[in-house]
Amino acid sequence: MNKKKLTLALLAPAAVLGVPLAAAAPAFAQTATTYQATLNPLNHATGSGQLMLQLSGNQATITENVQGLAATFGGAAYPHVQHIHINAQGVCPGPSADKNGDGVISTTEGAPFYGAIGTTLSTSGDTSPAAGTDIKVAPSGASFHYTRTITLDSATLSSIKAGKAVIVVHGLDPATLSSTAQKEKSDLVPSLPLAATSPALCGPLLTSQMSQMPSGAAGTGGGGSSGVQDPWLLGAGAATLLAAGGALALRRRPVGQK
Repeated sequence: MNKKKLTLALLAPAAVLGVPLAAAAPAFAQTATTYQATLNPLNHATGSGQLMLQLSGNQATITENVQGLAATFGGAAYPHVQHIHINAQGVCPGPSADKNGDGVISTTEGAPFYGAIGTTLSTSGDTSPAAGTDIKVAPSGASFHYTRTITLDSATLSSIKAGKAVIVVHGLDPATLSSTAQKEKSDLVPSLPLAATSPALCGPLLTSQMSQMPSGAAGTGGGGSSGVQDPWLLGAGAATLLAAGGALALRRRPVGQK
């Protein structure tokens, strides 16, 4: 088989699928790494969530579904500030982290385990630690779907790649706290109650083999991640078929033919 015929044989599977040859080629250049966090409750919270982060260079596309958190605060939808915490143990705190015995692991009590704020997962604008307690750009309500592509700084990138990054979602229902904790002020914003900024959900951000949000995640609308995930899956499938098609073409070559 001459070189021209061999090239056509290798590209045939993509053509059969109706995938343009130019579109199939980028699959080989795919460099994105996927990370995932399962968000489990802290501090008497009853919520849960899943977060996926697809990292390409310093660009992170984040897709998150959360449900079951405190719904309202001061008569409005409860703002749940959330962050990528970095530069500590890369784990979520256990009950022993509650040093003052009030029944709540405050943000600062949890810091030795999950670290300081590296990136704020805001809905718009600033994503630096400076926006960490800005409730105007926080997702809100009992359940929410969050999707955004942001630029990560070097410190956050290093922690993610080292397996030391942790996702923390803040904001508790004050009624679930002890009478002592209900009277306490926030350790981050003293004008707010302790419940407003204390951790509600937590999950280490770890490398994942998955390319889309696990089934069973909250269907709270949006679907903004499909534009990122679907082309990846299509490209990966085309690459697999290209390789399989090439192997098949070579196996069918008659003995002695070059």
